[in-house]
Parts: sequence; structure tokens; C-alpha cells
Amino acid sequence: MLFRLDSKWVFDLDFVGIICFHGVPAEERLHWRSFLVKLGADNLKGVKNEELLVACHKSVYIVYTVLGDVSIYVVGKDEYDELALSEVIFVITSAVKDVCGKLPSERLFLDKYGRICLCLDEIVWQGYLENTEKDRIKRLIRLKPPTEF
Repeated sequence: MLFRLDSKWVFDLDFVGIICFHGVPAEERLHWRSFLVKLGADNLKGVKNEELLVACHKSVYIVYTVLGDVSIYVVGKDEYDELALSEVIFVITSAVKDVCGKLPSERLFLDKYGRICLCLDEIVWQGYLENTEKDRIKRLIRLKPPTEF
């Protein structure tokens, strides 16, 4: 999963090949994808679940971690510095664990994919951090009909 904050966000799910870039120019997409894949390959081996790693590239901050079989990257700039991004990634990992009931395997993540996307939509909306309160996120996703998956 990749997210870019500050009016641009990226979502990537490597193991199923679903990629959606929002607000990122086409010429930058391949660069960011390959950079983040290499960053994860170089640094995520042997990392404990939810241990945060921080990087900076082209004046953009990257906070990333592993959660079960899922790698999570949050990318931002300006007011979304590494401190703000660490709060965002904490909310995202908490939401994913709540939806899955435990650390997600690849299969469990795919089984709960629709509900996870609803949570992510409540946390980050159009590139901006919207909700960080766990109870509020749970309440908001209950209000959405299942046809919106």
C-alpha cells in the first residue's frame, strides 16, 4: 500500500498488481513505484511488524513498515513530515488489524480488501488526512452501504 499525502496520494497493492495513482503525473509514476519497491526490498527484510522506517527522496518524506504479509508506505511533503506520517501509518495499521482481526496474511488481506479500502478512504481522502480516531472510522464505515465497495 502506498499513500502520498498533500493533494496527491498513491495506493499500490503489489501482490495483486492493483495500482492507482491520484494526482501524480504519469511521468513520475514509474519512478515512484520502482523507487519504493527498491526501498522496501533493501530495507524491509527482517523488520519487525509495525517497526517504522523513515526515508527522504526528492524533498518528500516516506514512512514505511511491514504488517504481516503487507508492506505499507506513506509518502508526504510540506506539513506531512515524518512525524505526521508516523501518525497516519499508525492509524492505517490499526485499522487494517481491526478489520482483519490479526496481522494480515496476503489471503486475509484480499478477503477483507473492500472493508480495508473503506477504512483507508475515511483516513485519507483526496490526499488529505481526514480521520485519525479509531471509533469514528469504525462508525463511518458502518454507515456506508455495501454497494460502495
